[in-house]
Amino acid sequence: MIAMNTDNSVETEAAPSRAWGVAALVRALADALSARFNPITVRGEITGFSRATSGHCYFTLKDTEPGADSAISCAMFRRTAGLIDFAPKNGDVVELRGRVAVYEARGSLQLVAEHLQKVQTSQGQLWARFEQLKAQLAAEGLFDAALKRPIPRFVRCVAVVTSRQAAALQDVLTALARRAPHVQVLVFPCAV
Repeated sequence: MIAMNTDNSVETEAAPSRAWGVAALVRALADALSARFNPITVRGEITGFSRATSGHCYFTLKDTEPGADSAISCAMFRRTAGLIDFAPKNGDVVELRGRVAVYEARGSLQLVAEHLQKVQTSQGQLWARFEQLKAQLAAEGLFDAALKRPIPRFVRCVAVVTSRQAAALQDVLTALARRAPHVQVLVFPCAV
């Protein structure tokens, strides 16, 4: 509200702020994104591919550009999955045509695939690097079953590699203190 003072100065009164309900905010964001970006085509590499018993497929698209590490969750419903001409797998570089959506139950951003097309026939760069590292570690004998030691029946010491501020660390420490107070815990801090 704007009021004029007797000395001709203007005084404004802040309007009361509107408190959004979570569902209303998520719906409004979904509408804004849908209006701005749909339909959309995105190129990326498939990771974490899974097919649910319902026939729906879920995966993540990662950047294929060197040095870029962005990712976005994707869903492809059974009808669309039945129409594509290849079996998607981790490492495939694809072009996804679809729409930006917000999964309202979690308020998370995702792409909903309406068409999926393979861009290259060889496996993607990320998957190739993963396989290369796996082969290197196997050559060093790190996966050799003969070198593995059996897990002790009664553990005396546990090492945890994580950030000191991680909530998961507190969960581990609390659970160990409650279930196995005799176990020594070593924390090795690192960036996560």
